Amino acid sequence: MRPAVTFRSTLLAALLLVGPAHAEPCIEALVGPAAEAGVPRDLAQAQLGTLTPDPAVLAATQDQAEFTKPVWAYVEASVTPEKIAEGQRKLQQWSGALDAIEARYGVDRYTLVAFWGVESSYGAVLDDLTVVRPAILSLATLACGDPGRPDYWKAELIAALKILAAGDATPERLTGSWAGALGNTQFMPSVFLSRAVDFDGDGRRDLWGSVPDSLASTANFLVAEGWKTGERWGSEATLPPDFNLALADETTARTLAEWRDLGVRPVRDDGLKDENRATLFLPTGARGPAFLLLPNFAVILRYNTSFSYALTVAHLSDRLRGLPGFGRDWPRGDRMLGADERRDLQTLLTAQGHPVGTVDGKIGPRTRAALRAFQSSAGLPPDGYADATMLDTLRSKTR
Repeated sequence: MRPAVTFRSTLLAALLLVGPAHAEPCIEALVGPAAEAGVPRDLAQAQLGTLTPDPAVLAATQDQAEFTKPVWAYVEASVTPEKIAEGQRKLQQWSGALDAIEARYGVDRYTLVAFWGVESSYGAVLDDLTVVRPAILSLATLACGDPGRPDYWKAELIAALKILAAGDATPERLTGSWAGALGNTQFMPSVFLSRAVDFDGDGRRDLWGSVPDSLASTANFLVAEGWKTGERWGSEATLPPDFNLALADETTARTLAEWRDLGVRPVRDDGLKDENRATLFLPTGARGPAFLLLPNFAVILRYNTSFSYALTVAHLSDRLRGLPGFGRDWPRGDRMLGADERRDLQTLLTAQGHPVGTVDGKIGPRTRAALRAFQSSAGLPPDGYADATMLDTLRSKTR
């Protein structure tokens, strides 16, 4: 069974055929590289020959919620009572397909349906032209307008053209996010080519109209990235009052038995074994929830490298199982840093002798490690938490 998805072809065509009779020169110049990569030249010319850049796509590169929202706001925007209830309905509706997918790939249904819910609200956005955009237009715009990663976007554009050439989608069907991520579970075109599967056996890998293809493709991706069958993503954890925060470095793996010896306890240890190895992470410092993260959490991160995203998928999968929410609340009164402030924090850490790598305004593992080193040197709790108070502390140390 396949749900009906109606695309407004006339409106999509209007979006695709914007501008004058000839494309913006950079976009038209992509026809040659696409043909050299194996895309039929007439197809590449037909798709690129009348395009001009979409300014809304370039604007979206500066406002990625995974990196700008507080982690709790990002999680709570997706893990709502309505989304949990709809996900449980999808589990029932597609139980037969999920049985078959679990049997073939060994990835549990709750994780797969959680990806579907986070990525496209279970497919609800796929016919919403205020959300989805023509993928070829988006990727061509980025290939010519994003100076940070032009080669990446060009490769994804060529991959999208290859999807058309293979007959897995029509130009009207090939829609996605502003970044060109496609279908129910938002595969980038290169990932589509390497990991998408035709699970329903109709001869096409259809991530828009076929739920079995979409969920099986996600399972195939996760298995290829190292998913461990029968293991969970991890658990929220409780810490003893005198815990050494330097041990929560998000990189050092210990067995759960070793963490228990240090006083760290999983909030829910059903399905967890003493020999399971986990890292400990405090995304909002010592006053927020702590998490023991098993290897499957790292696999979720390979789908999207944002911790907020990965925790959202993990948490929604738990809620779909019927498990409760987090036991400890977030530090909601803290002021999060804006993009310029995050870059300022990174610059100040580097000036203090704690390099962060690229000053990009994204607080990732390397920036948190640098911050923990600074905190330790300053006699502060080394929890790696980058909020407005910590930025003020850094500024005061560098005056």
